[in-house]
Amino acid sequence: MMGKWFKSGTPWIWMTGGAVSLSLIAVIGLFLLIGWRGLSFFWPATVYEFSIQNQQAEKSVLIGEIYDTEHVLKQQLIDGGVTGLEDEADSLDRFLIKIGNREYVDLDFQWILDTYITDKKVAHDIVVFERTKNGNFYGYLEAIKEGETTLPIEQANLVDELHKRLDRALEFRDKEHDLLTGDIGRINNDLANIRLAQRKLELDGELTEAKIAEFKAQSDALRAEYLGLENELFGYRDQAKRDTVIVKDMTGRSVSMPLSYVLDFYQPNDMSFVEKVGHWLHQVYKFVSDDPREANTEGGVFPAIFGTVFMVMLMAVIVTPFGVVAAIYLHEYAGKNSITKFIRIAVINLSGVPSIVYGVFGLGFFVYILGGSIDQLLYPEALPSPTFGSPGVLWSALTLAILTLPVVIVSTEEGLSRIPSTLREGSLALGATKSETLWRIVIPMASPAIMTGLILAVARAAGEVAPLMLVGVVKIAPTLPVDGNFPYLHLERKFMHLGFHIYDVGFQSPNVEAARPLVYATSFLLVTVIIGLNLAAIAIRNNLREKYRALEH
Repeated sequence: MMGKWFKSGTPWIWMTGGAVSLSLIAVIGLFLLIGWRGLSFFWPATVYEFSIQNQQAEKSVLIGEIYDTEHVLKQQLIDGGVTGLEDEADSLDRFLIKIGNREYVDLDFQWILDTYITDKKVAHDIVVFERTKNGNFYGYLEAIKEGETTLPIEQANLVDELHKRLDRALEFRDKEHDLLTGDIGRINNDLANIRLAQRKLELDGELTEAKIAEFKAQSDALRAEYLGLENELFGYRDQAKRDTVIVKDMTGRSVSMPLSYVLDFYQPNDMSFVEKVGHWLHQVYKFVSDDPREANTEGGVFPAIFGTVFMVMLMAVIVTPFGVVAAIYLHEYAGKNSITKFIRIAVINLSGVPSIVYGVFGLGFFVYILGGSIDQLLYPEALPSPTFGSPGVLWSALTLAILTLPVVIVSTEEGLSRIPSTLREGSLALGATKSETLWRIVIPMASPAIMTGLILAVARAAGEVAPLMLVGVVKIAPTLPVDGNFPYLHLERKFMHLGFHIYDVGFQSPNVEAARPLVYATSFLLVTVIIGLNLAAIAIRNNLREKYRALEH
């Protein structure tokens, strides 16, 4: 009986199904673990006030969040130079406390042994300030100043008044940002274009006195407009700096903090569960919509999200037609000879080439040779400053298009080989040409396979980092590849990428402890972006499959 059961193949079906199930569970579990470790960072943690007495009997107060807890052997601490532990247990607890206030302390993350903590209590009325620089600040509200005048506000009303004044400061800061990225950015772009136009005429020997006077008049008009906008900009900055909040820190020091440096504040120990959920959602939204700060260890990742999606979509637009045309030629037109066989082997072997090799190729050929030639031919007036002769999003997309080209070719060929030859012969017999047969019968029926290749290409390209480090990705990009200045789409610009952001924050950050949760959060976001792109492509593929299913019968 058992022998028949094995011969029937049922055990192998169950084993295969079990292996697939375990793989799915592992992948989903890993995804949820990354999401938990990343998204829990935005939850408003409880802030404690610790009374500390170290081995020298020195007393101090620490205010902060318990970031991590670990057990450590007493002998390990003694070997590390810690004294006064003779009467302690063999294993001790120690806490990693995030205390913020970076400009007033040596380290904003400190390990504290449990044995040194004489008192620990929830710090009610504590306020956590999120700032534009130097990280978070923990302290107690004392007063609010307007200019040099301390406002006569009761302690119970300080929080409400601070909300109003912070909203006012944020409003002026938003106006400042809109002015810098809007009209002032436009003027700077127009001035640069005038300078390049004048230089071009000079190189062509067509620069006349009349043209010089025309350029000067245009530049003077723009500079006059710029001065007016500059005065408006300084006015916004002065208005944003008008109010100051006075905060008492953990040492009892009163610190003056201009509201122009404050992004948000909250009281985690006095928030209800619903308020914490709302705060968490707001922090997650800011993470995906704001620009990064503090060497990418704080703020958001919107430029990296935009750069990743934009580059992948540009790569897909480039690789799809080339991959499909190559596959159609190899399957429909090329002869069945040794040369075609060699080409197929070469295409398959390209999939095994390390990605960094593609990066070196892209840097040498696309950036230096092709980009440098474009600069010489079309942008000589900008030299020696390169336009396309430096790494940018276009060269990154082309490099990844070559990297993923074998995937699209192989997938498309597989789709073409599944189409019965009788359909081609029937179409030709009815009077259609070969090109009409390809366009109306073969390619539509192979479109699901083409989309499968594109899905695989997008999944690989979105996660690549090594080649992008050479051909376009940067730590901080001052502007996006798309803006309001002509020609609106700037393919020569460098860009940020989620994969490189993970590498930079995780391995190049000056503050490892602060960066660790952002590594998980950005990784979760990258996987989510890839899944989103793939789901969109899968939906299109399924729609095409249903649309052309009737052609198979």
